[in-house]
Amino acid sequence: MAKAKKVFVVDGARTPFLKARGQTGPFSAADLAVAAARPVLARMPFEPESIDEVVIGCVIPSPNEANIARIISLRLGCGKSTPAHTVQRNCASGLQAVATGRERILLGYSDLVLCGGTESMSRAPIQWNTAMVNWLSTLMRARNPVQRLGAIAALRPSYLKPVITLLFGLSDPLVKLSMGQTAEIIAHRFGVGREQQDAFALRSHQLLAEAYEAGHMSGEIEPLYDSRGNVLREDDGLRRDSSTEALAKLRPVFDRKFGSVTSGNSSQITDGAAMLLLASDSAVEKYNLPVLGELLDHEWAGVDPSQMGLGPVHAVAGLLRRNKLKMSDLDQMELNEAFAGQVLACQAAWADKQYAVDELGLKSAPGSMNEAHLNPEGGAIACGHPVGASGARLVLHLLHALKRRGGGQGVATLCIGGGQGGAMLVRVEGGAQ
Repeated sequence: MAKAKKVFVVDGARTPFLKARGQTGPFSAADLAVAAARPVLARMPFEPESIDEVVIGCVIPSPNEANIARIISLRLGCGKSTPAHTVQRNCASGLQAVATGRERILLGYSDLVLCGGTESMSRAPIQWNTAMVNWLSTLMRARNPVQRLGAIAALRPSYLKPVITLLFGLSDPLVKLSMGQTAEIIAHRFGVGREQQDAFALRSHQLLAEAYEAGHMSGEIEPLYDSRGNVLREDDGLRRDSSTEALAKLRPVFDRKFGSVTSGNSSQITDGAAMLLLASDSAVEKYNLPVLGELLDHEWAGVDPSQMGLGPVHAVAGLLRRNKLKMSDLDQMELNEAFAGQVLACQAAWADKQYAVDELGLKSAPGSMNEAHLNPEGGAIACGHPVGASGARLVLHLLHALKRRGGGQGVATLCIGGGQGGAMLVRVEGGAQ
C-alpha cells in the first residue's frame, strides 16, 4: 500500500492589519500579499520558480487586479510558468485557498503551493448604479449633437447615487439582512446579552495587547513600509485603552432600538494579508524544510443565511465526527470573531443538546470549547477582519500558538456570509520555540 501523503505548512507570515478609516488605505490587496509572502520566500532554500502553484483568496480585488493571484505570483518572482488562481468564499476565502492548496498536494498535482488571502477593504470599489450606466451608454452611442443633447437632457440627479460595493458585500441578497443583523438574530436566539458581548470584546483587546507585549506576535507579523517612510508593525485597530465603560456607551448599529451588536463588539473593516507556504512530505525531505505544522483535514457546512454566524458549529461538528475527536481533544481553537455575539452563540450551540439533535444530527452535544483555549491571544474584534485574509490568518496564528505551547492539535474556523461555515484541523509536533 502506498504511503499516505501529508501536507505541511513550512512557513508563513501576515501583515499588520490596518483599520479602514474612511479613505483608501496606502496598500492595494496585491501590495499586502506581496509584503507578507516576500520574507517567507526569502527564507526558503529554493528559488520562487520552484513553487508549483499560487492560490489566493480575495473577495473584492481592485478593478486593476483581476485574478489577483497571478499578479501576486509574478510580482513575487514565481515565474511566468507557475500557474495561479484566485478563490472566493466570502469571509473564508483565505481558508479556501489553504484548503485548495492542501487538496492539490494530496492529489499529487503539486509539491509546493503558496497560498493565503488578502484584502484591501478600504479600497472596495464604488460603482455607478444601473440607471447611470445605461445613461452613459446612451451618451457614448450618440452620433450627432442633437442626440448628445438629448442624452444630456435625460440625466437625472438620482443617477448620480453611487453603489457602495462594501455595503452590498456585507449583506445577504436573499434574506435581505446585513451580517450584523444575522448576529443580532443568533445572539437573541441563544440569550447572549449586551454585557456578555462587551466583556468578550474587551477580552479580545486585552489578550491581543498581552500577546504583543510578550513578543508572541513577532514571529507571525512582517512589518509594512508605506510611501512616506512609516514602519507599521502591529494591528492598528487594537485598543489598549478599551474598557467596559467605553464599550457600554456605544449604541447598537444594526437594531438601534432593541439591538446589542455595536461597533465595539464587532470585527473591524480592515486591510491585510496572510500567506502560507505548503509542502508535501517529499518536498520537505528534498529541500530539508522546517515544519511549522501539518494540515490534517478541513470541512465546509451550510446553514440558514439568516443565521450565518452558526456556520462554525456545523463545520466543526462535522470535522470532529469524521476524525473521531471530541471538543476536549482540541488544545486550541481559533474562531473568527466576526461579532462577539456570534462567537458566544456558537459556544452556546455546541453545548445545547437540542440543537445537536435537531440541527447537527447528533445524539449528544459536542460541548463548548474550553474558554481558556478559545482565541487565547484575542481575535478579529481586536486585530480586524480583512475578509479575504482572515481564514489564512486563523490557520497561521493557530500553528504558531500551538508551537509556542509545545505542540498539539487545534481547529481554525469561521462563519461565512451567505450561510456557511469552514473549519480546518491542524497538528503541531511537540517542542516549544
